[in-house]
Amino acid sequence: MNLSSLSPDTGKLILRLCVGLLMLFHGVAKIMHPGSLDFIGGMLSANSLPAFFAYGVYIGEVVAPLMVVVGYQARIGGLLIVVNMVVALLLAHSGDLFSLTEHGGLAVELQMFYLLSALAIMFLGSGKLAFKQD
Repeated sequence: MNLSSLSPDTGKLILRLCVGLLMLFHGVAKIMHPGSLDFIGGMLSANSLPAFFAYGVYIGEVVAPLMVVVGYQARIGGLLIVVNMVVALLLAHSGDLFSLTEHGGLAVELQMFYLLSALAIMFLGSGKLAFKQD
C-alpha cells in the first residue's frame, strides 16, 4: 500500500465521525435525563452565571456534533464543541486539570480529547466527504 495515496479527506471524515458521534452520545443522554440540566444550572449559578445557560449544552452536545458528523459548517460545529468543552472543564473538572488517574493517565484526558479534536476540526474543516465542504 502506498501511504501517500491515502486521502486527507477520508482522514477528516474519520475524525469528524469519531468526535461527532461520541459527543452526540453525551447530548442524547442529557435529552433522555433532563434533570442533568438542573445539575449543570447549579454549577453555573455557583459561578455567578445564569442557570439558563445550561441549555447551551444542547447546542454543544447535540447540534454541533450533528453539524460535524454530516459536514455542514463543520468548522463552526467544531468551535461550538470547543466552547462546550472549555465550559465543562472550567465548571466540572477544574480540580482535575493537573491530576492523574491511578493508572497514570490525565484525569481529564477524555475532555481534552474532545476539546483538541474539535479544535482540529475547526482548523481542518470538513473535507470533500461532507454535506457542504468548508
